[in-house]
Amino acid sequence: MDRLADALAELDPAEGTVETAELVATDDVLVKAFALGPDAELDPHEHADSTNVFHVVRGTVTVLRDDEEEPVTAPGVVLHERGAVHGARNDTDEVVAFTASLYPMPGGG
Repeated sequence: MDRLADALAELDPAEGTVETAELVATDDVLVKAFALGPDAELDPHEHADSTNVFHVVRGTVTVLRDDEEEPVTAPGVVLHERGAVHGARNDTDEVVAFTASLYPMPGGG
């Protein structure tokens, strides 16, 4: 049943790289896992029609939103309202991980 543990076991990003795994994709929700190697960044972006929630599950992720940034340590939850420009960065020497849940599914219900 737990899709996260298996996905994280497969993700092993090198320094400066981001790896992802799709955990859930239905007509109305998308959940992805992100693993960031040291010094890696998920570039800031937006989802105009979807709310996005990060769940930090490993390490400390520097969460970027609009003109702000804040380190969030696992376990942590960050809400990004629709249209908020957001991203993430790993400022540590270890691999960090979080999930991103989007509702409604981008381009869907």
